[in-house]
Amino acid sequence: MEMGDVIIIGSGVAALQLATMLSHDKNVKILTKSHIKNANSYLAQGGIAAAIGDHDDTKKHLADTLQAGRFHNNEESVREILNEAPALISDFYEIFDKDQHGHLLLGQEGAHSVNRIVHSGGDATGKHIIEHLISKLTDNIEVEENIFAYELMIDHKQQRCVGVKAKDQSGITRYFYGDCIILATGGCGQLYPITSNAPTVTGDGIAMAYLAGAEIADMEFIQFHPTLLFKDGEAKGLISEAVRGEGAILVTGDGVPIMEGIHPLKDLAPRHVVSQTIYNYIENGHEVYLDIRSIKNFGKRFPFITANCEKNGIDLSEGKIPVVPGSHFLMGGIKTDIIGRTSIHGLFAIGEVACTGLHGANRLASNSLLEGLYQGKKLSQWINANFKKHPVPNIPEPCPSLSANNVSLPDVQVLKEMMMKRVGIVRSKELLEEQKHWLDQFHLHDVTHLDAYSIQDITRIFMYITASLITEAALCRTESRGGHFRSDFPFEDDQNWYKKIIIQKHKGEVAIKYEQIEAALVN
Repeated sequence: MEMGDVIIIGSGVAALQLATMLSHDKNVKILTKSHIKNANSYLAQGGIAAAIGDHDDTKKHLADTLQAGRFHNNEESVREILNEAPALISDFYEIFDKDQHGHLLLGQEGAHSVNRIVHSGGDATGKHIIEHLISKLTDNIEVEENIFAYELMIDHKQQRCVGVKAKDQSGITRYFYGDCIILATGGCGQLYPITSNAPTVTGDGIAMAYLAGAEIADMEFIQFHPTLLFKDGEAKGLISEAVRGEGAILVTGDGVPIMEGIHPLKDLAPRHVVSQTIYNYIENGHEVYLDIRSIKNFGKRFPFITANCEKNGIDLSEGKIPVVPGSHFLMGGIKTDIIGRTSIHGLFAIGEVACTGLHGANRLASNSLLEGLYQGKKLSQWINANFKKHPVPNIPEPCPSLSANNVSLPDVQVLKEMMMKRVGIVRSKELLEEQKHWLDQFHLHDVTHLDAYSIQDITRIFMYITASLITEAALCRTESRGGHFRSDFPFEDDQNWYKKIIIQKHKGEVAIKYEQIEAALVN
């Protein structure tokens, strides 16, 4: 039994922001399944959006966020987070790129109406923020790497989450107890064969929370980033939207611009529009490229992307980068309030694993690091003001003789291919029902006693559970909105679908309910 005041599972920007802002009298443990830097936040090339420019204000940022989110957002959450954005930026002022006069450089990305994106190191914003936060870790914070959290412990007498089970690399189960348990495990990009996500991002936190009985919301809304570097049949990394913000355009192999006439913003249209357009061209046998010839000093402006292209044999002197869309961001996740409180007492979720309503049906570029910084800061303030010790729970230790259930799962690559084919960029009732039937045969919602499984097998189980949540929600939503596109219901249905789909495991059964949301309007 290992005790702590605050247990944080994950090591991205939200997790580290929280840890560094908790009062130093708190005993904090950070558990991460890999290395502390092996997270989506570290890979983030894009920057942080904030209305700090001379010709910008929060109302414009709000309007862009709601428009990109197709008005599925929680407007109160959006206003609160965006109002806080300038102050959050100022906390990290020294690491952001500036002009010769010391003014922050502001870039533009898709669906933003003005330049409002701050960057660090050109296209290495996430890396620099994570390294800055790591440098601020204090002695009261203990980081354990290469430890895999797999089961939330619920004390039914206290009616609260009291800890988490985790396996070390030798497969030994360890118990971590705390008064505040925080999931900051990221999304689920690895459920698809082509993704910008780190290899560790497999939906663990969502599956754990679901199995513990927490409410899960908006799982149908998956953002596919339009431009992943594509070489030799594989994704080789992200090509930031900032490249299109600087003037690059999407073209076919013959040089035909593909976004002409598709959307008023052309290549800077919302991501779901651009991804669907590229997908359609690829399905019709075309290769798609980013034409970067209009960007001067590309190597200086985008050093990380340049190095990655060169490493993968892309000759940038030709001015074309081969791209495909891939899974990038989950707008849904564990249903929380704005600071991360879930439907289970003592359990919190922050960052991409949480669904606060900021992103709606489609995340506006560079709002995600912002959300992580906001939640980390506000949750730390709440814990500092409201923390109290609870009685040590009486949870039985795992039984060494427990054996694993006979769960037979296909290879993970099969799951990824099936998810892309049936629950990918373009969906339909027929494809979704095929996927649901295929997933249901494994009866993974009934899996219990994970102690006896290996880390690899638990990871596979979590991926299948998370895939089933996405499939179920996508089947329920009979319209197209944001990151969810149904070819059989290709239009938004405002009359019937201003509501969230919430899935919860209740008394061993899958329960689905609908929560009405107010239509988000810009005032």
